[in-house]
Amino acid sequence: MIIRVQSADGTKRVEAKPTDSTKTFYEKVHDAFQLTSITFSLYLTRDRKTELVSSPRKTLKGCKLNHGDMVYLYKLDAGGGCKSTPPPPPFTASTSNPSNSQNGGKVIVPVSTQQVASSIKSMVEENEVDQLLAKEVGLIDRKINPQLCRHGNNSKCVHCIPLDPWDEGHLKEQNIKHISFNSYLRKLTSGVDKGKFVVLDDINCKIKMGCKDHPPWPKGICSKCQPSAITLNRQSYRHVDNVMFENPNLVERFLNYWRVTGHQRIGFLYGRYEPHLDVPLGIKATVTAVYEPPQEGSRDHVKLLPDPKKESVDDIAKGLGLTCVGWIFTDLVPLDSNNGTVRYLRHADTYFLSAHEVITAAHLQTLHPNPCRLSREGRYGSKFVTVIVTGDKNNQVHMEGYQVSNQCQSVVRDKCLIPTKDAPELAYIRESSAEQYVPDVYFKEKDQYNNDVVRLGRPLPVEYLLLDCPVSTPNEPIYTFAVNETNFPVANRMVEGHLQDFNALATYLKKFGDEQFLEAVSDLHVLVYIATMDMLPLREYIEPLLEAVKKRDRAAALEWKQSGHWATVEQLVMASGGEGAVAGGESDVTGRGPSVQPSTSSTSWTCQHCTFINQTASENCDMCHLPQ
Repeated sequence: MIIRVQSADGTKRVEAKPTDSTKTFYEKVHDAFQLTSITFSLYLTRDRKTELVSSPRKTLKGCKLNHGDMVYLYKLDAGGGCKSTPPPPPFTASTSNPSNSQNGGKVIVPVSTQQVASSIKSMVEENEVDQLLAKEVGLIDRKINPQLCRHGNNSKCVHCIPLDPWDEGHLKEQNIKHISFNSYLRKLTSGVDKGKFVVLDDINCKIKMGCKDHPPWPKGICSKCQPSAITLNRQSYRHVDNVMFENPNLVERFLNYWRVTGHQRIGFLYGRYEPHLDVPLGIKATVTAVYEPPQEGSRDHVKLLPDPKKESVDDIAKGLGLTCVGWIFTDLVPLDSNNGTVRYLRHADTYFLSAHEVITAAHLQTLHPNPCRLSREGRYGSKFVTVIVTGDKNNQVHMEGYQVSNQCQSVVRDKCLIPTKDAPELAYIRESSAEQYVPDVYFKEKDQYNNDVVRLGRPLPVEYLLLDCPVSTPNEPIYTFAVNETNFPVANRMVEGHLQDFNALATYLKKFGDEQFLEAVSDLHVLVYIATMDMLPLREYIEPLLEAVKKRDRAAALEWKQSGHWATVEQLVMASGGEGAVAGGESDVTGRGPSVQPSTSSTSWTCQHCTFINQTASENCDMCHLPQ
């Protein structure tokens, strides 16, 4: 039978036999709570009037203990009395016993769940915006109602007292669909215990390893190691409440590739997280640059390829005070090329995100976890956003923002969710196989009689997993990076006249004077290229330049320009020829820029830079890629 034992450190279930003596039961309780000594007493009632005495002759059955009964544990102080609220044991205790020399002179003392949670709270370093919002009061001020309030200006009543940031009436009045994540944390920690016992954990869909009661799956499974069935709930909060592009040029530059080729495109959004004043304790993701990774695209699909420069891009963004805040992709089908209209494909009658896109978004959110002090693992959810460029009901290009729920992240992380073949709006929960056990996943929906019914997620509507996130641009454009008449080519665009190579860098730099060096390098694409170019990578020397661009310090940028490693680049730029090289501006993407004319020199020629003998009549050296 199972006897429940309640103490100040929590409740444990202790297995015992009716014929066990009370002394044996005391020893089992000692092992269950991992106590250092048997300095406690057990009572049959909470008021400690009936004690369960430890005796080798008394049995549990004789003490009238049955299956499911509860006993109460109280620790004893030095005088033999009970302590109703014992202090938590320390993490480690010093000892002079030489027998403990293997543990470095320390005796390991069991740690309670509350201590683990408190230690994680002290170790987790949350995002800067979360630390800033944690210091704010967060209450929603209300003005005095002249019709209902009957007090002076220095008093408050129920009609004008500040509201909590999660107040449903205020959110509905302001047309706010989801509360912010920090408001959700405030709600959890607003009770009497101040969130002492609040723990945020992701759901687990995997079998617990190491169970010795049976052979491993698929030969055996038990209730101890089997994951519980999951019922999906609509998430009431979101980690990011708004996505703001600093200026329209960011999106226009990203869309130029689709305008020229008609192929869909994917990019990663780099920016920063800032407080969002329109939502109580809200957060907005401010986008300052779009980086396009290697990819293969067509008119109806995009495939991401491995990116060897991703780590360098993240490091450069970090040096600029930026981070990867999300990803963006296009789904545009032209309707009338003359008017610039596109088809209206995504709406309530079709789908907002397909199952493929939801799974990809969940995977990317898992790669960018959100630090959280209330989680045992130190992370919970993600601030990573998904932005899609598609057509609206007026057949104009517009942007929509989404996140997937934390439950969706966990299901995708454990490889339980797959897309369907012919219905983009439906996903499917895997069925258990010999390689993987998959728990049942349920969701709620309305039937034909408007009743809530629970259905198995085979199939599963993906809209159940989505959280919408508004996308906007400010009334007054903001420019973290300089806006120049000629833009440096964007990486990984295989378009003629828009390739990112040293010729493009030379032509781009020649358009700027010495005093305009800061403006020339104030571009994420320029910084990434000069840090990772094959001929002369400057990754290990670029930190002072990143600091100068971040602070817009022209003197520091000119000082870095005088360094020896950049002087080598300037010499190569001077040797790369005049203005006849391929320009790398936006005009070249649309086909209005000058084109490359193949060299008509002799069949073989020797490069003056690296002395390599080229056997082809090309304009650039096949070895160092420098011009003749």
